[in-house]
Amino acid sequence: MAKEYPVAKISDVPPGEMKLVVANRERLLLANVDGAFHILSDTCTHARASLAQGFLEDAIVECPLHFARFDVRTGAFIDGPFTTGVPRYETTVRGDTIYVELDN
Repeated sequence: MAKEYPVAKISDVPPGEMKLVVANRERLLLANVDGAFHILSDTCTHARASLAQGFLEDAIVECPLHFARFDVRTGAFIDGPFTTGVPRYETTVRGDTIYVELDN
């Protein structure tokens, strides 16, 4: 059964920015793309690096370790040394708070 967890305030992540958040002991990447919030697993599927330590350009996050790239809107693999996407999670905004939905 899925449960919602608050992860940040809207003001914490301006458009074009991303940050590491934690919910239910899970490391997550929160990105703001043109005012829409997206949450992915923070762990790159290639070498387990933190995507939050990488670079965000438009809707593409680039891993800082071996430069694998993923679409933050879908988690889909774009290019790089591996071919697997990263898990994406449902994101909701209520008031000024961003929530993520995780399976327990």
